[in-house]
Amino acid sequence: QLQLVESGGGLVQPGGSLRLSCAASRFTLEYYAIGWFRQAPGKEREGVSCISSSGGSTNYADSVKGRFTISRDNAKNTVYLQMNSLKPEDTAVYYCAADNSYGSRLYCSTRLREYRYWGQGTQVTVSS
Repeated sequence: QLQLVESGGGLVQPGGSLRLSCAASRFTLEYYAIGWFRQAPGKEREGVSCISSSGGSTNYADSVKGRFTISRDNAKNTVYLQMNSLKPEDTAVYYCAADNSYGSRLYCSTRLREYRYWGQGTQVTVSS
């Protein structure tokens, strides 16, 4: 069973930056598409960004375009979410998810139902 671990969350002031990491143990992430999701209190979990297994395709929610950047380092078996210009509305628990059942290494999705493996989440709080 693929196990994912998120890290890098914390408390940051508005306008600040954080870099989240999604790592796996015992399995290589190289052939998995990865999605980042978030869930704020009282709200549904929503897709933030994704990256295909090849790294050749990425996608972002409109709310984070131009501020967040997803990337992957296969040598470190880790996927990152660089978050800049953070806003209070970015406050949420952030989750990474993985799946390798797609027919193309250029495909990724920000739809929850398309991922089988999930991490436990890391809290991001944007507040002054």
